[in-house]
Amino acid sequence: MAGQQFQYDDSGNTFFYFLTSFVGLIVIPATYYLWPRDQNAEQLRLKSLRRVHGRCLWYRLRLMKSQQSIVPTLKKVALLFGWAVFLLLAYKVSKLDRDYQEYNPYEVLSLEPGATVQAIKKQYHLLSLKYHPDKGGDEIMFMRIAKAYAALTNEQSRQNWELYGNPDGPSATSFGIALPAWIVDQKNSMLVLLVYGLAFMVILPVVVGTWWYRSIRYSGDQILISTTQLFMHFIYKTPNMNMKRLTMVLTAACEFDPRSNKDATIRPTDNVEVPQLIRELGNINVKKKEPPFCYPYSFKARVLVLSHLARMEVSENLEEDQRFVVRKSPALLQEMINVGCQLTMMANSRGGFPAPRLVTIENCMKLTQMIVQGLQETKSPLLQLPHFEEEHLRYCISKKYKVRTLQDLVSLKDSDRRSMLRFLGEEKYDEVMAVLGSFPHITMGIKLQVLDDEDSSNITAGSIVTVTVTLTRKRMADMFEKEQEASICQGEETANTEEANQGDANKAKTKVWQSKNKGAKKTAKSKKKKLTKKKALPAPVKGKQANGNVAGNEMAVTTSAAASAAKDEDDEASDKGSESDEGETNKDSPSERDDESDKQSDTEVDEGGGDDEEEWEALQQSIQRRERALLETKSKVTHPVYSLYFPEEKQEWWWLYIADRRDQTLVSMPYHVCTLKDSEEVELKFPAPSKAGNYQYSVILRSDSYMGLDQFKPLKLEVHEAKAMVDNHPQWDIPDTEEEDEEQEDSDGIEESDDEDEDND
Repeated sequence: MAGQQFQYDDSGNTFFYFLTSFVGLIVIPATYYLWPRDQNAEQLRLKSLRRVHGRCLWYRLRLMKSQQSIVPTLKKVALLFGWAVFLLLAYKVSKLDRDYQEYNPYEVLSLEPGATVQAIKKQYHLLSLKYHPDKGGDEIMFMRIAKAYAALTNEQSRQNWELYGNPDGPSATSFGIALPAWIVDQKNSMLVLLVYGLAFMVILPVVVGTWWYRSIRYSGDQILISTTQLFMHFIYKTPNMNMKRLTMVLTAACEFDPRSNKDATIRPTDNVEVPQLIRELGNINVKKKEPPFCYPYSFKARVLVLSHLARMEVSENLEEDQRFVVRKSPALLQEMINVGCQLTMMANSRGGFPAPRLVTIENCMKLTQMIVQGLQETKSPLLQLPHFEEEHLRYCISKKYKVRTLQDLVSLKDSDRRSMLRFLGEEKYDEVMAVLGSFPHITMGIKLQVLDDEDSSNITAGSIVTVTVTLTRKRMADMFEKEQEASICQGEETANTEEANQGDANKAKTKVWQSKNKGAKKTAKSKKKKLTKKKALPAPVKGKQANGNVAGNEMAVTTSAAASAAKDEDDEASDKGSESDEGETNKDSPSERDDESDKQSDTEVDEGGGDDEEEWEALQQSIQRRERALLETKSKVTHPVYSLYFPEEKQEWWWLYIADRRDQTLVSMPYHVCTLKDSEEVELKFPAPSKAGNYQYSVILRSDSYMGLDQFKPLKLEVHEAKAMVDNHPQWDIPDTEEEDEEQEDSDGIEESDDEDEDND
């Protein structure tokens, strides 16, 4: 067996192949992921948002950042430099000569492949005269010529060449290593070992350890684990948390502590500027000694959040810190909602401690809206619009208009709205209308069912109820058009009613003497109508009533009235009905009646089968829709929020949940809807109550960005008793004969196995 040889690259040619491949593996993916996207597209997007969001803080900061940032330029320069190195190495590799060339004796002798032996001998004689060492020729070239001549004339050498590519037979296998030979040189061994030790024993462990230490401090939502533990402690300690206490817990997060987060800063000037803000704000629990509320970082963050909600001006140093605190707050409040939901589920499943109250979780949602819009809880939602100040609200809440919400402002007629907002010029009024038209208008469709059950509409105690909520988003501008159309239709209707009233008045004046007769006729007609209404009453359904005696008496009265009315009707129609019945019985024979009854039964079966097929198709469609929703990843970029004082572009997101507002408890956990662009379907699941009865819940939709756009929909739940378990089902009854046969087979099998054992013995 031939040996093996490892050869390092003495010439350095193969090292260029390795280096070119390595640079290409870095440059190509880096260009795909790091090359700055089209700046013109971003500029066009910002330009399209300018009319509505031009006054927003985040919009102005984004424009300044895009104009001042040099990061895209540096990325482009670095990537272009990498491509230049890659192309230079590729050019270098293309110019390298191949070290390995396939041995061909015909090329050495300058002959065509397949030449005859005489031609080979003749060519060898001519070349040997030219390159023989005794005659002053090249000795190496002569050796190659002799070797080629032997390979073509000697049978063994020719066979070795055809099999192994070498006239001398198989040679040792050589492996080329694409590293320069000086790396394994004994003179450079200490330097190479030092570099390897520094790279793999110092730098790599430090980098991995630093990354791991930082990553284990954060949760999946990039919130510090210590912050989550702090939220859980205070929500567990105070299940019913008001807005003031909630603000204190929020600003105590470790994200605002410089010891846990390097982005948070405590400046020497805070000792002068923060007390000034405290005097302007008023009472903010300065003397609170409970840690961590008394720590300087928590105190500063609380002051900055409250000043943001009050829309107060702060110094440049504090403005930068305030933007940092405000930017972090929505994610922290979402983490607080998640913690409240976890504690609620633990309290419902294990017990032993009170679950957080509904008001605590809803205050977290309200505080998120307040921080995004920079408004206090008691302020009017109209202040979210541009050019609206406190002194302008008196025009809106006057007795003439009574506009207190955004919906009230939208529902006004255009002329009334313009007269109410007369304090605005034409440009400002157009801007206000453009901003108001961009606000979202959500419609909710609710469907209640029990999946994977024979009767999906029957809710039994303890069953899993699925509430499918269909959310459809439209712009407030669409509501303007509807209001205008409705006002036009309403005007036409009022005009028609006025004309009709005038005509009735004229008739009444001309025919006064007929008023008594008409009154008598009207009373007779009204009596007949009442009788017909009583006849149309359906048969009472027996059910569980809250007040059994009262309900029973009322049902008896209604049934007796309905029975008397039905008797009168039967008496009146008995004469006519008898004649028609006789005619029909004479026409139809018994066989024909049987055929008709069979047809009716067949149609009923077909209708029942059609209903089952429709239910099956609906179930399959819902399953496929859920599977697609699981596999599909939707973008969380929905619609930019109009926020005058929020320092970062925020998308419209929503919370959807079911609550029992009477008991102040959560029925289903809040679902964070982050992909509502046009329409979205959300499934909320919760276990039905364990006791039968009627329950009143609320389906609540809350925005995490806008104030005054929350929606509440009633959800009535009628829970029935669960079906009793069937102990003796026919499919579980095994006949005695089958049991005896099985026992007989088992006994026969045992006897046969004993006989086989005896035979073996």
